[in-house]
Amino acid sequence: MSQFENVTVLKNANFYFDGKVTSRTVLFADGTKKTLGVMLPGEYEFGTDAKEIMEIQAGELEVLLPGASEWLHIQGTGEFTVPANSKFKLQVKTPTDYCCSYIAE
Repeated sequence: MSQFENVTVLKNANFYFDGKVTSRTVLFADGTKKTLGVMLPGEYEFGTDAKEIMEIQAGELEVLLPGASEWLHIQGTGEFTVPANSKFKLQVKTPTDYCCSYIAE
């Protein structure tokens, strides 16, 4: 899906890691939520409350998922899922465009 129809976009941006990671929240009529953002090169660790599906639209990064011993490399496009109530690490190599979907379970 390259665009979203009939959504609400919150005007205030989310800033993390001194502005090196930013996103905007998109709310859907059915109550689901996504964020669209950009990550600049750097190393980051995020925590999750809900299950998340991260879709990489463009960029290059490596992700270390909870319980994994090897980093997953994504160049160009890709996707990974993070369980609820966990932490994951990112090594972002180039500016990276992403869409994060929050999954209620």
